[in-house]
Amino acid sequence: MKTVYMCFSTDILHSGHIAIIRRAAALGELTVGVLTDEAIVTYKRYPLIPLAERIQLFESLCGVQRVVVQKTLSYRDAIAQWKPDIVVHGDDWRTGVQSGVRAEALSLLAAYGGELVEFPYTHSATEETLSALDSKLNMPEVRRARLRRLLALKPCLSVMEAHNGLTGLIVENASVEVEGGVRRFDAMWVSSLCDSTAKGKPDIELVDLTSRIHTLEEIMEVTAKPIILDGDTGGLTEHFVFNLRTLERLGISAIIIEDKVGLKKNSLFGADAGQLQADTQAFCEKISAGKKAQRSKDFMIFARCESLILNRGVQDALARCRAYVRAGADGVMIHSCRETPDEVYEFLRLFRAEDPATPVAVVPTTYNTATEAELAARGANIVIHANHLLRSAFPAMMKTAELTLRYGRTREADELCMPIRDILTLIPAED
Repeated sequence: MKTVYMCFSTDILHSGHIAIIRRAAALGELTVGVLTDEAIVTYKRYPLIPLAERIQLFESLCGVQRVVVQKTLSYRDAIAQWKPDIVVHGDDWRTGVQSGVRAEALSLLAAYGGELVEFPYTHSATEETLSALDSKLNMPEVRRARLRRLLALKPCLSVMEAHNGLTGLIVENASVEVEGGVRRFDAMWVSSLCDSTAKGKPDIELVDLTSRIHTLEEIMEVTAKPIILDGDTGGLTEHFVFNLRTLERLGISAIIIEDKVGLKKNSLFGADAGQLQADTQAFCEKISAGKKAQRSKDFMIFARCESLILNRGVQDALARCRAYVRAGADGVMIHSCRETPDEVYEFLRLFRAEDPATPVAVVPTTYNTATEAELAARGANIVIHANHLLRSAFPAMMKTAELTLRYGRTREADELCMPIRDILTLIPAED
């Protein structure tokens, strides 16, 4: 009897999966590889069902003789270990991100006379299943937990700002093909700066929580990725604990609060803004109160340290962040407005020497020569691109307005405008 190998990333079986498993089992003794959670999130949404349960799922199926773990998208290790006579796959991987994986598998099989058998991909069944999954990913309890789980699966998360439903859809759907997979944003950052600016208000903590919740609900209604909220200073501790429960109930994954007092001013103005840093003990008490108030283990509180912004140095930042972690913070954010990442790198080096586990977020707005990979290599877990969709839209809108005034028509602005048909296809149709 010939040996057959096929691999799955799915966590919900539909009729198409069952059909291809039956056809594969008819070819010989079938071994099913199950991709790890870490491998799956490199190119698609993270699995709702953990690896151990997915293994049990396939072990229960008729025709499956053995279930093994496949740790990467590449079939290299699996083919080297099992040397199957036949590898089975749907024909969907002939184009797109997995075409390279297919080419490698064909080469490896050809080296010893193995065969690739491809069956037609079942689009309708897949689309139905994905639609059902998307609706579940949007549920508050599922969405809230995703950030913590993603931090356990990936060394560093890529996060982009969103400030309304349309920008939320852009972050949700943006993807680029790279060598070995697809890159997507892992989460959304809802910034007080962008939220305030989009409303024509100054970034001084003027926009209240009720208004900010309207923005969050607008984004959450049409997306499923986890959301990290810029919580400014968090306000009074007595208010913070109640506001936190509201955010937790909505399905927000994390809030980041900064150690400032008085009228909040944007950190990118640096020490010139005259901003005062909070007393360490008082800020720790706010963090502790928040952690005691939350209802679920999934919600996260990050403490944002402004020591580098205020020129107080890396040692002050380290002392404060150590204290914030002891007070219960799930992670810290280290902020800098320097044009080079040197002081952030130094903080990460020293912080990681004594604390390898606590998640650290960074915001490379001014030191944007640093790549996500470089920041991750030095110990960053979350890289937030904090205001770039808003900033990129504003010049185009200004230019469009000026061209329309100048020529009395919009033809000259066409190259700045996305076709309305493309915009409409981005917006989900009614179920």
